[in-house]
Amino acid sequence: MGALRFELRDTPPDAPALRAELRAFLAEQGRNWSPTVRAYSWMGFDRDFSREVGKRGWIGMTWPRAYGGGERTAMDRYVVLEEMLAVGAPVGAHWIGDRQSGPLILRLGTEEQRREFLPRIVSGELAFAIGLSEPDSGSDLASLRTRATKVEGGWRIEGRKVWTTNAHRCDFMIALLRTSPAPDPRAKHQGLSQFLVDLRSSGLSIRPILDLAGEEGFNEITFDNVFVPDSLLVGKEGNGWEQATAELAFERAGPERYLSSLPLLTAALDDLRAEPAAAETVGRLLARAGTLRQMSLSVAGMLQEGKTPAREAALVKDVGNDYEQALPETLRTLFDAARTPAEVWEMQRMMTMVARSYSLRGGTREILRGIIARQLGLR
Repeated sequence: MGALRFELRDTPPDAPALRAELRAFLAEQGRNWSPTVRAYSWMGFDRDFSREVGKRGWIGMTWPRAYGGGERTAMDRYVVLEEMLAVGAPVGAHWIGDRQSGPLILRLGTEEQRREFLPRIVSGELAFAIGLSEPDSGSDLASLRTRATKVEGGWRIEGRKVWTTNAHRCDFMIALLRTSPAPDPRAKHQGLSQFLVDLRSSGLSIRPILDLAGEEGFNEITFDNVFVPDSLLVGKEGNGWEQATAELAFERAGPERYLSSLPLLTAALDDLRAEPAAAETVGRLLARAGTLRQMSLSVAGMLQEGKTPAREAALVKDVGNDYEQALPETLRTLFDAARTPAEVWEMQRMMTMVARSYSLRGGTREILRGIIARQLGLR
């Protein structure tokens, strides 16, 4: 039987100075952000904002200076993420590139790929999407059928990807594709590879999907004989499953897995201070956030040490999603129609709709609990 380990960690001693700098920057940048913008949090997409973040060195913070990075610690980066999420900053134009696509290229990409893509991610110029789920392969990702066939000088792609956040606004995606048949149905994880795909390629079409709030956040992507050169294969051919699952540790354990709803709590605190009956509920919400923060910080520390805490990351996402999904409705029961500001109500309304997706994106609750159960020897 395995164990899940979470060692206590903290942000660096100079974190207060970095927080002060971030808060001044965000106060200036966010003067005109609407409640709807803040409600979408890290799914909100604003290239101009991401470029401003890049100018201050807050993208690719841990990467080598040779590729435009800042060579700072994962804990410094964690401070930046916390402050951005706390105010609902629209970080979507750089979020995926900074969180997982860039680290994957840094770890497994060729030197040519690193020099081509990483500096442009750091500057906020290049936006990435995730190319994993398919119409018939979501939770059972290894059953994916989008195929890359070897041709002279590269590969031809046929198939579809779906639920791809902000794909219609992004420049590239890292797609997991089948490059050879699985040897048998029980080994369908074999024969998969990852590719950098230009989302403006000939033969590639993107169809936005309206979400519950009426926004075009998700997309379906169709590949019709799309050519990708050999130079855009990431890592080793056939090693895509191992690469993609390692990448998911970056996706699942960050503070966005429990702080997506925090802007609502932050915005509501002044109002709730006037209501003594709310004190116990707000205290419990803040206490849970503190516990989740320690778990998330622990995983950030493990990633900084070069470990792959996939199971711990799955637990952070599972319990974090429970928290951030419940928060909008919990706060609604504390609000007063006559007292609570209209902008707080508007944010609560939007988050109630958006929160439905929290336990789907990055792996469903059922899949995560299966991963955790295997680690604990329960299945």
